[in-house]
Amino acid sequence: MNPGDRVRVDRADVTYEGVLMPSTTDEHLVVKLDGGYNVGIDRADADTEVLETDTYDVAEAQTAEGTSEITFEDDLPTVSLISTGGTIASTVDYRTGAVTAQFDAEDVLRAVPELAGRANYRGRVVANILSENMTPEVWQELAEAVREEIEAGADGVVVMHGTDTMQYTAAALSFMLDTPVPVVFTGSQRSADRPSSDNVMNAVCAVEAATADHSEVLVCMHATESDDNCALHRGTRVRKNHTSRRDAFETVGAEPLGNVDWETGDVSFRRPVADRGDADPRLQGELNTDVELVTFVPGTDADRLAVAEGADGLVIEGTGLGHVNTDWIARIDELTDDGTTVVMTSQCIEGRVCDRVYDTGRDLLDAGVIEAGDTLPATAYVKLMWALEHADSVAEAMQRPLAGELQERSTPWT
Repeated sequence: MNPGDRVRVDRADVTYEGVLMPSTTDEHLVVKLDGGYNVGIDRADADTEVLETDTYDVAEAQTAEGTSEITFEDDLPTVSLISTGGTIASTVDYRTGAVTAQFDAEDVLRAVPELAGRANYRGRVVANILSENMTPEVWQELAEAVREEIEAGADGVVVMHGTDTMQYTAAALSFMLDTPVPVVFTGSQRSADRPSSDNVMNAVCAVEAATADHSEVLVCMHATESDDNCALHRGTRVRKNHTSRRDAFETVGAEPLGNVDWETGDVSFRRPVADRGDADPRLQGELNTDVELVTFVPGTDADRLAVAEGADGLVIEGTGLGHVNTDWIARIDELTDDGTTVVMTSQCIEGRVCDRVYDTGRDLLDAGVIEAGDTLPATAYVKLMWALEHADSVAEAMQRPLAGELQERSTPWT
């Protein structure tokens, strides 16, 4: 009897049936029930029967790569499903009991039969990692893969991605890729083995958004805790604001750009969006990764800025309107004199940087700091990587909207 085997366990007139999980002790069994939850059982009191031995080959699954295709129907649009890993493409590794990213895009199609009949699908694996392992190098590989899929005839692209760093990758592609068709990121907060998993609804709504009439880079995730609709967030204005809720993602400073109705599949937008086009996608994928992101907290010595010495760029998460301790200002002045581009953002969720109100802000401007308006810190970090490679004037680029990241006005909304 090994982890991964399907077992039946009788104990005290109660029968449990499910998949055997690893246990940290020899005295207990851990069984994952069909509902997705685990139960611990004292071995001494249990009568256990193996119903089916594990035939899942983890090593084979983890090496899956390349492209795959499903049978095409002429009257359906073509959607490319690109997998980078994450919970939506994960399953339980019964050797460890942990959720691991190990499926390719075609496996997702088999796992989500509700996708059938909505589009023709091409599957492609760019990476097979959890999102904490995402890097700018993978962003570049992904952007190139998206460009190739569009050039090959995809009417839309769905990127399956881990939720923890999805906002960084979505922002990166927003700057790197001028796309004539929708590029929609989606993921899941809860893995498919859990009864409350959001993977099916998010994947289906993402496909609906990828076949709609627009050419935005979006994030598609649950809009509420209920299974009613998915919100469509612009890739440069979205933030993950909860660790585990299904509606963890929010558009900062406004309502989501649009929604997908789960029951009907209808896609609607609240604000104008870029239309579909016929032009070839344009990729400007080079990034200057010599950029640091530093958060100011009270009592922090200016020596924290040593991490940016010699760097090409620095984004600071300042307080309120974009402030730091006055002891930092001389050090920032030295950085800008040495050629480091320093950009100021705010730790506040809403509102924008304005360093013209208080003396500290004016001193920061005199030290060469560039205001990023209401650009989110994570987005500013990615944007600065891109601007250092492609903008004639980095300062000018950081102060104007390039991909919807910088709103003209910051106003309260309800």
